[in-house]
Amino acid sequence: MPSAPTSHDAGFEELFFRFERALAEGNASAAVALVDEALDGDMEPVSLLGDVITPAQRRIGERWQRGEWSVAQEHIATGISLAAAEAVARRVRSLPITKGRIIVGCAEREWHALAAMVVATCLRARGWQVTFLGAATPAERLYSYLHQVEPDVVAVSCSVAGGLPSTRRGIESATTAGIPVLVGGAAFGKDARRARALGATAWAPTLSEGLDLADRLPATVDPVSPLPQDVVFEQRTLDAEHHHFARRISDRWEPAGVVDRGDIVTDTDLTLVIRDCVEQPLRTLEGALLTGDGRLVRDVATWVGNVLTSRAVPVSAVDALRAEILDVVRSLPRTRAMTEQNWPPTAETGDPGENVEG
Repeated sequence: MPSAPTSHDAGFEELFFRFERALAEGNASAAVALVDEALDGDMEPVSLLGDVITPAQRRIGERWQRGEWSVAQEHIATGISLAAAEAVARRVRSLPITKGRIIVGCAEREWHALAAMVVATCLRARGWQVTFLGAATPAERLYSYLHQVEPDVVAVSCSVAGGLPSTRRGIESATTAGIPVLVGGAAFGKDARRARALGATAWAPTLSEGLDLADRLPATVDPVSPLPQDVVFEQRTLDAEHHHFARRISDRWEPAGVVDRGDIVTDTDLTLVIRDCVEQPLRTLEGALLTGDGRLVRDVATWVGNVLTSRAVPVSAVDALRAEILDVVRSLPRTRAMTEQNWPPTAETGDPGENVEG
């Protein structure tokens, strides 16, 4: 688990721990009061967002993944983080606009709006005129805003692999209009491979780099090149058949001993985890196809293994899920090969995370 920030003084670290405690206690009033107090004390909004609110939110996800927090606790804490970020946003809206206009949004199926909100607020603090579209922005909605707003830049945040196809459609819409696109978020991984494959103008690995890149993007760009037709066909098939595939897997894959443990909260959380373990790999395969990056499959296999085993589900359930996924995608050769190559049985590796790249 990452430690608290160490690049600031003891007062800053105390703020971090107090904010994290407010999240753990579900105390929205205390969290927002801490933010207001820090801003009154002349803390930079960018530092507050990037070094306090964002890392504290990251710990929320880690606690849920390890099974330490329920879904309800995670949602409550996330709502508080959003309220704290909005408190910062209110302050920076009064700052002068000194730069151009930028649209900031999340990819479709990306419901984690905090990262994009942080980016939008930091850009506003830097003098940009920001239009923030919020969570799960359909490419069609983005397209309509391009003509209404006429931005200089479009920025897209994507933390889940299932949002990469929508990111691609957004990139197509923006670059067709000559508008550069800056992308970032966990779904893009630790290098520019996925961003390049999707045709983004630039990729930001960190918040600070993204803020700097926004100032250096070209005024106009060419439309992105089309993706290979066989890749697009399989991705669209996965999208169109997603609910059918998910239902087939759910009907046949039921990890032994997961539900009906006699505790309504535990059973509800486990049921939601099982659903996510079906939904996320299928959506991830769409992103892996469009980017040609099998590491996405490796990562989702690791994630499935971690969330299941942390909840005392036998590791054999991971292999059983893999087999069901391979069965439903058997008519899609690229998808099946990518799954086979990057999600080997745990019996072969001893660890669902030790997979090869595609």
